[in-house]
Order: sequence, then C-alpha cells, then structure tokens
Amino acid sequence: MARRVAVTGVGVVSCCGVGQEAFWSGLLSAPPAGEHRVHDFDPTPYFDNPKEVRRADRFQHFATAAAVEALTQSGRPTGEPLRQGVIIGTGIGGLTTIEDQVMTYHTKGPRRVSPFMIPMVMGNAPAAAVSMRFGFEGPCETVVTACAAGTHAIANAARLITSGRCDAVVAGSTEAAMTPVGVQGFTNMTALSSSGVSRPFDARRDGFVMAEGAAVLVLEEWDAALARGATVLAEVLGGSSSADAHHITAPSPGGAGAMACMRLALDEAGLAPADIVHVNAHGTSTPLNDRAEAEAIAALFGSPGPAVTSIKGVTGHALGAAGAIEAVAVVLSMQHRLLPPTAGFEQQDPELPEIDLVHGAARPWEPGPTLSNSFGFGGHNGCLALAPPS
Repeated sequence: MARRVAVTGVGVVSCCGVGQEAFWSGLLSAPPAGEHRVHDFDPTPYFDNPKEVRRADRFQHFATAAAVEALTQSGRPTGEPLRQGVIIGTGIGGLTTIEDQVMTYHTKGPRRVSPFMIPMVMGNAPAAAVSMRFGFEGPCETVVTACAAGTHAIANAARLITSGRCDAVVAGSTEAAMTPVGVQGFTNMTALSSSGVSRPFDARRDGFVMAEGAAVLVLEEWDAALARGATVLAEVLGGSSSADAHHITAPSPGGAGAMACMRLALDEAGLAPADIVHVNAHGTSTPLNDRAEAEAIAALFGSPGPAVTSIKGVTGHALGAAGAIEAVAVVLSMQHRLLPPTAGFEQQDPELPEIDLVHGAARPWEPGPTLSNSFGFGGHNGCLALAPPS
C-alpha cells in the first residue's frame, strides 16, 4: 500500500507578499502596481553571513528564504538524512548572474569574471544550497520543465515518499528572470501583455504579466509526521506529467494535453472527476492557453464543473516558480476555507466554454480534493492533486 504524503510546512516569496501571511493578504487584495518584481527583498536574514549572499544568484536567494520559512513552520523532520531529500525546480536559472558577468567580461575584461559565476548560475544551485544548509543527504535534484517545473518537483518529491525511498522531501521551485534581456526576450516573442494587466480567462486577455518568486513545501510520510507532533496542513494525493508533443509555445488544440494530464493525476490520486471541488488553473491570461485550459476543464468536468481560480491576476506569472507558488496558495485556501478571486476577470469571453470561475470576491468553500495545473513552453504539462488533512 502506498504511503500517504503530508504537507507540514510552506514558505513563499512573491510580488504580492513575502511569507505566508503577507502572501495570503496579497491574494485577497488588488494586484501590485507596476512590474511584478519582489521589491525591496532582503536575503540576508535567510543566510548565515553576507559572503554567502554575494555568492548566490537572486533565484537562490528566493528559494532559500522559502525553504527557511517552510522548515521553520514544519520543524526539522526526524530520521536518517539519507532518507531526506530536496527537489527544487526552475525554468531558467541564474539569469541575473549570467547577464551581469557577460557585461563584466565585455567592459572590464575576462579576468574580472567571477570565479563563483558557474555555481551561481547552475539550475541545481538552490537545491544544493538547501541540502547543505539543512543536512539532507537523500536525493537532491532539479526539475527544469519551464512553467511546469514547480508542479513536477512537488509531484516527484511525493513519489519519493510514497515509494518508500524517502521519509521527507523539501520541494518547490524558484525563478528570478526579470533581467533586461529576459524581459525583452518575452516581449519580442509577444508573450507579454501589452496592457500590463493579467486578466485570466477574460475576453480582453492579451498575454501574461512576468513575475518572479519562489515557494517550498515540506513533504513527509504521514505517520512519521504525526509521530513527531507535526501539524499536517494538507495531503498530496498524486500528480502527473505529460507532453503535448505539438508546439514549442502553443498548447495542443482543444486542450487535449491538459485534459490528459488532469486525467492522469486523478488516476494516480485514486479520484474521479466528480470528487474534485476546486481547480487551481494555470490561467496565464494568454489567448491560446486560457482557451485550451477552459476547454479541457469543461470537457473533463462538465459545465460549470468545480470552482476554478487563477491567482496570476495578482501574482503575475513567475514562470518556473508558478506551480509551487500556486500549490502554497491552494494549501492556504484550505486553511482559510476561502478561495481567492481571479483578479482581472470582468468580461466573459463568449468563445470559451462555461466554467465556474471565482471572481469579483473571495468565495467561502468546504475544502476538498483540488487539482493544480501547470503548463509550460515545450508542451510540458503538470498536475497536482491536493486535499485537506483528514
């Protein structure tokens, strides 16, 4: 029999708030004005000394902060270090350092390139740093599947526990790609909103609003968590991964890939579509992706189906960090028994099928089985099944 997976701690860094309380308050408030950066973020409280801060990229700063918060809430999992792992995903990695060091090379010469550049830009740097910081000696891995990375990281971590390989895994994702070249790259491919407003599923949606941040969840084997007196916040029931095998940026027609991925997650979780009461949509505010996802949700669950939310109207799209940030949002929604509204939605799109989109105001709910979707460039699909503790 597969072992159950408990969520015992969460940590989050987002443009709408750093830390659980500020993040939750942000989800219930108006979207931040201007660029969706994590403004005035100070990494020093989360590191042992300033030297460590200087030798880490911004995306590692975010992941470390989220991990410290999550493990502070959870408390240190007990057991063998070899049975405790870390999986932290990212979409792009240390882009800030890459750009800085390229400029240094061209303006100051090759000898001025930092000897710490390579370990700073490596996509696996945050996972390695968390492993070393807390002494976790089990699997230490990085998932790099674009905007599905966070969801894949959490699902993969949960499987390490259900399979018996690990008793605890710190899982999540991080991203800090809002550099001049990074932003311009997305701008030139016309992926970003020209209006600067994220409007998931709205008739006026015109692209995503780029963001940054990180989130981490502490996953533990259920009985071990209870035995050490940890508070169980939620349960990971299962997850899934699939590929559209269609196009580098566009989703498969009719949301076929998204629907297949949700079905696989239901199968792994031992659930039927009728069991799902909430879908946290990927909901990026792009014309094609929102349409494909709405079509997939309607086809799988019927209309109007379960309550649907997208927090990207507030948080923007944090790329590889999005899936983990949204998993934390789902856990907090269960704790507060409240679904945040989909900010930016005002006009129904007549070309989309009917879904029960939560908008206008937060909606009280009886927490139950929830799917959290993430879909990334390259056709990467991820879906996570979460439930309140029972």
